[in-house]
Amino acid sequence: MEISPAIPRLTRLTFHGPLSEARATRIIDRLVRSEPRSVLDIGCGWGELLLRTLEAAPAATGAGIDLNAEDLARGRANATARGLAERVAFYEESGADTARGPADVVLCTGSSHALSGVQPPDHTAAALKALRGLVNPGGRVLLGEGFWQRTPSPAELAVMWPDASANEYFGLADVVDLAVAAGFRPEWIETANNDEWEEFQSAYRADLEEWLAAHSTDPAAAKARERAEQQRAGWLRGHGGVLGLAYLTLIPVG
Repeated sequence: MEISPAIPRLTRLTFHGPLSEARATRIIDRLVRSEPRSVLDIGCGWGELLLRTLEAAPAATGAGIDLNAEDLARGRANATARGLAERVAFYEESGADTARGPADVVLCTGSSHALSGVQPPDHTAAALKALRGLVNPGGRVLLGEGFWQRTPSPAELAVMWPDASANEYFGLADVVDLAVAAGFRPEWIETANNDEWEEFQSAYRADLEEWLAAHSTDPAAAKARERAEQQRAGWLRGHGGVLGLAYLTLIPVG
């Protein structure tokens, strides 16, 4: 659902997902232990995790891939402001069959669907196969992948997103098994906690809710209000406490 471009978009989000500052720091510390020289971020959005990884690995250069031109522009501006413009490039293109790799560190958080045209839930296995070919020997992959914490009820599925299905995701153990089958060892397995989900979900809508409070009679308000209410219901009555996000730090098997 498109709404007025005059409404601020996602300015309250640091990362485009349920990821705290503390967890991001811990993840990056693990990713850069091997002193990477190259970092590839697939479905990077504005590339905050990519930029922070480059800041922690001063010898590395990076590439971010996404289809959202607005997010990519935000990433380029942030890179310039932080003195990283000479070390990172952002590309408006698909991650499927990308030729940007291989890299020493590959990031793919909440974007496994971008690596193939395979439909859920088999997109997870397809993404892991693609990631195995994109990481250099001795490197690391960070996969942020959705999983069901429990089987969603029909009522919960009805308010999540169009065509939501109980078969759309695997459980956490199954996702890890798929990573092993694809040729990885799971160095670290962790999942977003409730605080991270609450921060993400609230920040995701904060710009919109603030705008609606000040522009209730604006011609764009009806559509914006419908969007905000659908998103809020999708979380509070749908996937909240049901959909999880795993952060898997993966090592390719030699």
